[in-house]
Amino acid sequence: MSFAVLALVMALGLFGPLLATPRRWQIPVVIGELLAGLLIGRTGFNVVDSADPTFSLLGNIGFALIMFVAGTHVPLRNTQLRSALAKGAGRAVAVAALSVAFAVVIALSFSILHAPLYAVLIASSSAALVLPIIESSHLDGPEVLALTAQVAIADAAAIIALPLAIDPPRAGIAALGVLVIAGCAALLFVLMRSTERSGLRSRVRAFSEQRKFALELRLQLIVLFALAALAMFSQVSIMLAGFSFGLAVSAVGQPRRLARQLFAITEGFFGPVFFLWIGASLNLRELLDHPPMILLGLALGVAAILSHLAIRALGLPWPLGILSAAQLGVPVAAVAISTQSGLLLPGEASALILGSLLTIAASSLLAHFPSSVHGKPRARSEDK
Repeated sequence: MSFAVLALVMALGLFGPLLATPRRWQIPVVIGELLAGLLIGRTGFNVVDSADPTFSLLGNIGFALIMFVAGTHVPLRNTQLRSALAKGAGRAVAVAALSVAFAVVIALSFSILHAPLYAVLIASSSAALVLPIIESSHLDGPEVLALTAQVAIADAAAIIALPLAIDPPRAGIAALGVLVIAGCAALLFVLMRSTERSGLRSRVRAFSEQRKFALELRLQLIVLFALAALAMFSQVSIMLAGFSFGLAVSAVGQPRRLARQLFAITEGFFGPVFFLWIGASLNLRELLDHPPMILLGLALGVAAILSHLAIRALGLPWPLGILSAAQLGVPVAAVAISTQSGLLLPGEASALILGSLLTIAASSLLAHFPSSVHGKPRARSEDK
């Protein structure tokens, strides 16, 4: 991968912010980046080689960072959120039960033995998509808190279950890898909380800020990449390494300055590279060669929306139910894993992304409803 190709990738990555600029559209930035990847990859003009080792490495670094940032966005320290955990967990379990039924029907209908994978995809929610929408819309209230808990639980559970579901014959090995990563994340939480309580973390932060060393950023990247290496060695996805470490950091608390630094390197460079790499890896022309895969993608998207919408019976307002169906990280992770291991059928990876895009489109339509339908708008922080 040359600097010329990298410059092209970053330039096309601007299509994401450009497409997301009109607020009335409510289109996530990553959609434009995926479309740009499709344009220059296997689907489009094949300008870049998604199999290039440098491109793949940069993409995987972006993947780890995106999942890490997503984990830090889960408000584990919010005491009000804790009170809504029981209701959110109950709704997440209800969605999961419906998802299994839908997944079995879809797998049998298409004669594809991937029901466990489909169940995980249908049940998943994207904290990286839903939580920013809640924050930007300034929504509050008991139902919004329950939705936040539900999405966080569903996202975490799907990330853990994906390595087990995507390749059932190796589920035992994958489960062991999941336990190893989870144990390391728990140990990191204990260590970080200890350094926070002892004041060591504050002293390091003050020294780093005074000397302009960015020590906290360096240390977190070292830990993140070490966990990613361990995940690959344990034969599980690096998404689990990033997300679990992000949850540990969120539970301890992350300084705003460090959050801004991570946001800059993730959203400014590695994140766009990852989504362009995924887009370049996809070959949507396979959908034309395999028309049933188009129907598969639509079926997965509709099943996800219906599964989340059905918990209206448990008291969740229907717009919030549709919002909770928005998914991106887990389908993209499934595609990333399958791209490297060849576990999916021709066109199936594109079908997973198609289903994901359908859920995002449904969630985007909610921007046209009054905020009172979604929940109670909360006061802006600067007004409090």
